[in-house]
Amino acid sequence: MIDSKTTRYINPYTDFGFKKLFGTEMNKDLLMSFLNALFGSEEVIKEVKYMNSERLGDGYGDRRSVFDVYCETEKGEKFIVEMQKAEQRYFKDRSLYYATTPIREQAPQGKWDYRLENVYTVAVLDFTFPDKEYPADEYRHVIKLMDVADKHVFYDKLTFVYLEMPKFNKSEDELETMFDKWMFALRNLSRLLDRPRALQDRVFDKFFEQAEIAKYSDDERQEYESSVKDYRDYINTLDTAHQRGWAEGKAEGRAEGRAEGRAEGEQSKAQEIATKLKSMGMSTEEIAKVTGLDASDL
Repeated sequence: MIDSKTTRYINPYTDFGFKKLFGTEMNKDLLMSFLNALFGSEEVIKEVKYMNSERLGDGYGDRRSVFDVYCETEKGEKFIVEMQKAEQRYFKDRSLYYATTPIREQAPQGKWDYRLENVYTVAVLDFTFPDKEYPADEYRHVIKLMDVADKHVFYDKLTFVYLEMPKFNKSEDELETMFDKWMFALRNLSRLLDRPRALQDRVFDKFFEQAEIAKYSDDERQEYESSVKDYRDYINTLDTAHQRGWAEGKAEGRAEGRAEGRAEGEQSKAQEIATKLKSMGMSTEEIAKVTGLDASDL
């Protein structure tokens, strides 16, 4: 049960929490404010239309894609917005694969000149990229196709934005931009007992109202509590499997070589995670998405 004395607002890292705040027609103004803050004043989003978040492949046997939030702006731009709870083995591959859905869906029947609208993938990460890929003080990453020789953007209609949330450590007094405020709100929401003074913008009136657990119906509260339990089980399972898999990988690495041991340790870790997630009732497609394993091996 959620302790109302210590927890006032929902955890946006849960499936229920993220979709409640950003994935409903009633709260699309929150989504637009977040996206406008994320991209600055370059392109202002005035309207969004939610798309079906579950997309099937074009042919028999194709994998399906399940997005947290999938929407289209008034200009025809496509946005995939996701909360990613934990590191995955092939996370970047998955991001690229998911981006192909809104690209392929733009192809009309009949003649076509191949002109595409912008496609954006926004991933809010509850982890940091491994191997210190980025400096410790860099938490917002905008990725486009680039010419490696002269570093110019070769194609500007496909954009990936990754937010490494654990790296955002600004205090309330350090918040300057609307983007700072959204990052602070998402990073700290479930730990807040009162609305911060710095978050007095009108959009946050609704944000905190929608996030307040006490205002939920019994059904919503039960759904949220179930989502919190799944989130905690998920994180604990990954932590345990990671520790065990790393230990096994190190042991095998000493005996058979560091590279081979690490690979086998990672495989063992993924299999253990898959077994646990299957026992929690997660679908084969979702397990494959989380672990990087092939669905035929599950």
